[in-house]
Amino acid sequence: MPTLHDKGYKKLFSNKVFFRQLLESFVPEPWVQDIDFETCERLDKSFITDHYKETESDLIYKVKFKQQEAYIYVLLEFQSSVVWFMALRVLHYLCSFWLDYAESRPPVKKLPPIFPIVLYSGNKRWTAATELQNLLAHPDLLKAYTPDFRYFKIAENEYPQERLLQIQNLVSTLFLAETYPHDMELLKSQVLALFEDKTDKEAASLFLNWFIQLVVYNKRELSDYQTLETIYHDKLEARTMLEHAMDKERQRSFLLGKTEGLEAGIVQGVRQGITQGITQGITQGITQGIVQGKAETLMRLLEIRFGQLTENQQARLYQLNPDELNQLLFKLFQTKIDSLADFWQEIDRH
Repeated sequence: MPTLHDKGYKKLFSNKVFFRQLLESFVPEPWVQDIDFETCERLDKSFITDHYKETESDLIYKVKFKQQEAYIYVLLEFQSSVVWFMALRVLHYLCSFWLDYAESRPPVKKLPPIFPIVLYSGNKRWTAATELQNLLAHPDLLKAYTPDFRYFKIAENEYPQERLLQIQNLVSTLFLAETYPHDMELLKSQVLALFEDKTDKEAASLFLNWFIQLVVYNKRELSDYQTLETIYHDKLEARTMLEHAMDKERQRSFLLGKTEGLEAGIVQGVRQGITQGITQGITQGITQGIVQGKAETLMRLLEIRFGQLTENQQARLYQLNPDELNQLLFKLFQTKIDSLADFWQEIDRH
């Protein structure tokens, strides 16, 4: 089943701005400058007949340059392992497309040119041959009757960080996020820079939504796919959304860490009780670990929202029982507590 990553990539490069930047920034062929990108169109499934079957990971654009019709085929390769016979696979796709083209247009006597691109986003180095000849055991034996075919490779992990920062457009920022994901502050600044006046807001918003889902939240469920459609109209709106998402993820990570600490406290309590050989010790150890973990979680959430607690205030939290802590955590998440004063009033009611 395709993941959000696969479908998200196809959504990105179905946008004409992404498609144009991919060719202009990463395909150093002189004819690229002659393409009329304003009139290019992506083929949908209504064109497809018996031979060519569109997948979740490829795109075909019809373009014009020098008044001639041509096609750009983009295969989005996500697999972590390199497909050794990729040249054969791409040639098969192109031949299938040409068969459909010929059969759907009986009067034509010539087939249009197709430029094949393999866009690789995996972590391993791309080692597969880009030329069909390099896959043949004896390429010179029947050379005159063997197809002379190659595809154009774009491997994201082959571009140094400095080069991607120098290009600084939607596609280079995408490559940067995929290849160098650990410097989140750098990525944040690069993503927000896309919302300058000169950048297409729909395309920039599409990327921001992809970035939040895959890089910030690390979610790949298809249920999140529709969130890619939200559009942000300026840099301030984009910054607000991105910072909110990053803060939310930081809180989630914090709570996850506290949950792990709570579990460790329970385990420690159980071990202490077993060591003492007393059942009462086990029960007390578990209860103490639960109370301490929940109290510390509640304390950190309060400090995130309202500032540092005093020692006396911290001590009050440790005196609460597990049920009281659960209720207060629930209400805090439901934003029913808007200040520390409200919080202590809630404790007094208990």
